[in-house]
Amino acid sequence: MNYPVSETIVAPATTPGTGAISIIRLSGSECFSIADAVVRLRRGTVSGSEGYTIHYGSVFAPDGSLLDDVLVSVFRAPHSYSGEDSVEISCHASSFIVDAIVRLLLEAGARFAEPGEFTKRAFMNGKMDLAQAEAVADVISSTTSASHRISMQQLRGGFSSELSSLREELIKMASLLELELDFSEEEVEFASRDALVDLIERTRAHVDKLADSFRLGNVIKNGVPVAIAGAVNAGKSTLLNALVGDDRAIVSSVEGTTRDTIEETVNLGGILFRFIDTAGIRATSEEVERLGIDRTFRKISEASVVLGVVDSTASPEQISERCKALLELCDLDAQHLIFVLNKIDLLDEMGVNNLVTSLNEIVLSSGNKCSYVLLSAKAQNGVSELKSMLEKSQSSLLHQNADATFVTNIRHYDALVKASKSLSSALSAIGQNLPSDLVAEDLRSAISSINLILGTDLLSGQSISPETILHDIFRNHCIGK
Repeated sequence: MNYPVSETIVAPATTPGTGAISIIRLSGSECFSIADAVVRLRRGTVSGSEGYTIHYGSVFAPDGSLLDDVLVSVFRAPHSYSGEDSVEISCHASSFIVDAIVRLLLEAGARFAEPGEFTKRAFMNGKMDLAQAEAVADVISSTTSASHRISMQQLRGGFSSELSSLREELIKMASLLELELDFSEEEVEFASRDALVDLIERTRAHVDKLADSFRLGNVIKNGVPVAIAGAVNAGKSTLLNALVGDDRAIVSSVEGTTRDTIEETVNLGGILFRFIDTAGIRATSEEVERLGIDRTFRKISEASVVLGVVDSTASPEQISERCKALLELCDLDAQHLIFVLNKIDLLDEMGVNNLVTSLNEIVLSSGNKCSYVLLSAKAQNGVSELKSMLEKSQSSLLHQNADATFVTNIRHYDALVKASKSLSSALSAIGQNLPSDLVAEDLRSAISSINLILGTDLLSGQSISPETILHDIFRNHCIGK
């Protein structure tokens, strides 16, 4: 539903639950008078207070009884998060108190905010562009130091600054070409074609670099996908439970127990790993299990790391066969493959030595592009070593340039790919000596793709309907932000 932007909105800005303090946020042209109708300050009124000041007051229930003593923070436009007059009421974190104060504010004339509406208003009022507004949700949801660093860099405008510079270059190029159209009869050339080609190529290279960063950025944001794969009853589910420290997957001696993928995330050394327990690989005619195995193959191809779980109590021939089968399923140039020889506690010293010799030969035959670890998932032996190997395999994620820009949003990635295609089309048009207006059209298309990321075309003052991109973006923000 669409509402007039002038309406005053209210929502809790802190997560519901047990705590010391909760914050209730008001934003809009009537927020001061609405706050005065609900909060009785010890001195003065909210409406008469200066911006960036905090005041002590009390809130009373309709029957006159004291509901809570509160602190009221006053922010005057445009110096607020939303760019509007804003008030934040800090009260005790009782859900009863929060609900009661919000109800009083609604009765005084405020409207309950939609998800992300405060940030949406910040965007509409020019406090941030759309890419920064989306980064707000990423900052809130970040769970590791790596994802936090990227989202903060975007929130501070690093990504937006790069895009704005590219956009300015494209606008300059398109303007010169369109100026030529005004003087087409004189056959004046305002833009040197050699210089234009050089500029477009450099711009496209920058756009492609940003688009290419999506793969790594998406991994940092959503977690490194780790597929736990292997034959039935190798101990994959037991390994998942050992890695996450919980009985997340059902463990049974019955073959084919895991028929679908199970996912869990774990923070290891500041990096988020997304572990995916897959169905055991074997030949089967049972349709449901076969569908699960097909999904296993897909998850292996999508994973950054593959943990190939092998039962170390199997015969040497079976172990070699299963390791080679896992090698064939992986792209060792793009993926990390770690053989996990499970149930090592069931082997004697000679058995372990023979196993190590066999594995060293397998690793050597792969060009040392894989590694292995011996463990007992059930007894928790070797699990710490495996975790260290996982951290080491992705250590580069923690040593990225702090100022480097990474694309983490699929919407941004798609727009960048479209911009690159438009720039390639412009280069092709120039190479074929096509008219300037066709080249300019390709450049305008590239500009439009970048505008889509920044939200530039959405700030024209028109009514924003629920079907627009703004609705789709901000509905995923939390209430009160």
